[in-house]
Amino acid sequence: MSPSPSLNEKVHDVEIEHQRDAEADLRHAVDEEFGGHEARQKLEKKLIRKLDARMSILIVIYILNYVDRNNASAARLRGFETDLNLKNQEFNTLLSILYVGYILMQIPSNMFLNYIGKPSIYLPCCMVVWGMISTLTGMTHNFVGALLTRFFLGFVEAAFFPGALFLLSKWYKREELGMRTAVLSCGSLISNAFGSLIASGILDGMEGKLGHAAWRWLFFIEGALTMFVAVCAIFILPDFPATSQTWLSPEEVRLAERRMEEDVGVGDESETESGGPMHGLVMALTDWKVWWLALALTSLVVSLSFNAFFPTLSATMGYSSTITLLLCAPPWVFATIVAFLTCRHSDMMRERFWHIAVPLALGIVGFVIAISTMNLAARYISLFLMAQSYAGFIVFLTWVSNSIPRPPSKRAVALACINAFSQLGNIAGSYVWPKPWGPSYAHSYAICISTNGLCIIMCYLFKRYLEQQNREFAKKEQAEGQPVGFRYLS
Repeated sequence: MSPSPSLNEKVHDVEIEHQRDAEADLRHAVDEEFGGHEARQKLEKKLIRKLDARMSILIVIYILNYVDRNNASAARLRGFETDLNLKNQEFNTLLSILYVGYILMQIPSNMFLNYIGKPSIYLPCCMVVWGMISTLTGMTHNFVGALLTRFFLGFVEAAFFPGALFLLSKWYKREELGMRTAVLSCGSLISNAFGSLIASGILDGMEGKLGHAAWRWLFFIEGALTMFVAVCAIFILPDFPATSQTWLSPEEVRLAERRMEEDVGVGDESETESGGPMHGLVMALTDWKVWWLALALTSLVVSLSFNAFFPTLSATMGYSSTITLLLCAPPWVFATIVAFLTCRHSDMMRERFWHIAVPLALGIVGFVIAISTMNLAARYISLFLMAQSYAGFIVFLTWVSNSIPRPPSKRAVALACINAFSQLGNIAGSYVWPKPWGPSYAHSYAICISTNGLCIIMCYLFKRYLEQQNREFAKKEQAEGQPVGFRYLS
């Protein structure tokens, strides 16, 4: 015979029922502000559609961001090294120097963006400058000239990616953020696919035009395209909810701010910001989670360094430069599809770790295949497996925003700090693929396997920590009779 509930248990159950009723009343009152529950849902769908339409320009910008950054690898196939008289590790230095400026500027850039609240002006202006610098790279005639343009290119490009991640996190709820981050980051994967196709067309058809080598035209054309898109972006990109008054109605602005408040239980600005503009910097730099995620991402970035050398790895199959560039496209198209589906499923399941670990594990399989054989079919399949590991990278970036939700000044610095620190992996990765290690690049792949494995281990430990935190939140809420509140996604 089961024991009957005690008086205390009955009282506790009644209290919980009252709290649930109070929550329902509160939600009803909030919805009434927007004309009721159905009216709010309709308005919210309209807001998301308008927002998605404007945010789509970020994909185009990111494609051009990566194209301008990686076009040196394509130019290498058509005389870039010879015309500039590059020797030994000088080409690798040109790749790595970009990330020096990239690292230095990310934190100040995001702090400035959070302060002015006008990404529609700031990001396109930076884009115009980096397009101009990319164009000037086509006019260089020696190592020093190319080194300077690459350094300042990284200096200015640093504004875009952490700024775009921060902009997304100011508008979208956590369960919406994964897919949007995926769509944005797919821009880099698309750039690897179609950047190679564009490069093959320019390099094949522009040789000797107006007395310039084809690789110079590559920088001229792609830099000019970047500047044109930047001007268009000024009129398309949204600002933050608090500063977007021109394309949203007052009701839509209130709803956008209310959505962010409901997502984590506090407002994004007035209820979380205190201590002045430097407070977010101090909070981010003294949070161990920021440094743990930064180190894990750095390890992951080293394992993804094959990206900058993809045409070189494709060339090991022995085809002409044009066919080599065309062969680069299918693996990145495949990676784009995998990344989109992975991030969408991650959002649906509200889970992050396994959606990072599985693509990275498949990437390790690709590295092992590349080490084990020089068979053309097997090596080409390995390129597909390597490329799809970018899905884990994209989910990781979403996890960062989810794990450091508020205040926005801290989140801005944390996103920039983690992304900037991880660029040390790109600097190291620039030297992971020296020509003497080719054509098998067995040592390079071994390094990628090691760093990939380290990232998986660090992510697993972080997952266990977040799960422990969630249990403590639940225990505290139960003890205090509070409703279910914020939870980390693990």
